[in-house]
Amino acid sequence: MPTARHLLLLLFLVTVNFPYGGTAGELPAFREATAFRNGRGCPRAARFSSLDDRWLIHIAMTLDATYLRGSVAGVFSVLQHASCPENIVFHFIAAKRGHDGLRRVVTTTFPYLSFRLYHFDSNLVKGMISYSIRQALDQPLNYARIYLADLLPSAVGRIIYFDSDLIVVDDVAKLWSIDLGNHVLGAPEYCHANFTSYFTGSFWANRAYAASLKGKRACYFNTGVMVIDLRKWREGRYTERLESWMRVQKRYRIYELGSLPPFLLVFAGDVEGVEHRWNQHGLGGDNLEGLCRDLHPGPVSLLHWSGKGKPWLRLDSKHPCPLDSLWAPYDLFRHSSLLSDS
Repeated sequence: MPTARHLLLLLFLVTVNFPYGGTAGELPAFREATAFRNGRGCPRAARFSSLDDRWLIHIAMTLDATYLRGSVAGVFSVLQHASCPENIVFHFIAAKRGHDGLRRVVTTTFPYLSFRLYHFDSNLVKGMISYSIRQALDQPLNYARIYLADLLPSAVGRIIYFDSDLIVVDDVAKLWSIDLGNHVLGAPEYCHANFTSYFTGSFWANRAYAASLKGKRACYFNTGVMVIDLRKWREGRYTERLESWMRVQKRYRIYELGSLPPFLLVFAGDVEGVEHRWNQHGLGGDNLEGLCRDLHPGPVSLLHWSGKGKPWLRLDSKHPCPLDSLWAPYDLFRHSSLLSDS
C-alpha cells in the first residue's frame, strides 16, 4: 500500500533517447557534447527495458537553473572518463517549475544520453526546513537526496548520488563497484574532523539527543558523493529517520548546516568508508567567504567545489582560484560571444 509520502511524491518520469529541438527559454545555452560510446570490452546493457540490469550504472543528480552549468559539466566529466558510458543511466530530479526547459537543455546538450527526469514536490520538506548559514542550503531541492528511494523506481536497487558542483576524472565504474557490505551507504569519511562542531549547544545539552551518538564511531562525511543501497534504505525506512531529525531541528535548532547533519546523526558509525580520492571536497572554500583552497594530499578521482565558491562564477568574474582551471575544460556553457556558432 502506498504511504502518505508516496502519494505526495508526484513522479514525473520521462524516458528520452532522441534529440529535442528548440531553446530552453531563460535557461543558459550549452554546446552539444561529444557522443561517447562503449568500448569493445563493455557488456551490452538492457538500458531502459530493464532498470535492474546488472550492467547498468545509475547516477542521481538534481537539476535547477542556478546550478545547471555545474550539473552539465558534471555529467560531461562522468561520460568522458567512463569506460562504458552507454551503460550509465542518469536520474535527474527537478522542481516542477521549469522542468520542461531543463529537459530541453539535457536533450540538446546530450542527445544520446540515457536519462530519466523526476518531479520533486517541494511541499514535502518546506515545513521541515529551517534557515542555515547559507541560503543555498535552505532550498527544498537540496533535500531531494533524502527521497531517492521513493522517487526512483523500485527496480533501481543501487544509486550513486552526485552534487552539481563536482567533476569526475576517473572511471565511475570503480566507485559503483565498491562493496557496501551490510551498510546502506558508502562515502569517504573524515574521522579527524571535529564532529561535535556540526551541532549546537542545544543538541549537546539534551541528554537524549546526545545519547544517539553514544558508543558510535561517528565520522564526518560529505553527502555530495554517496553510494546508496536503495533496497536496504527502503527496508530500514531511512527517509523517516532523517525526517524525524529534521522535525527536531525545526523546533529546537540543533544544527546549522542544511541537509548534512541529519545524515550524520542517522548514519553515525554506520558508513562504508570509500577512498578519499572519490571526494576531494571543499574546493569552494567555506560557507561564508568561499576562499581558494588546495587539494587534499593523495590521488584524485573526483573534484568537488563544496562551499560558497563555485568555479563557473569565479571564472566569469575573472578572479578564479587556481584549481578552477581543472573544472573549465568540462564547461559546455555557450557564452554570448559564441551564440551564433553552429
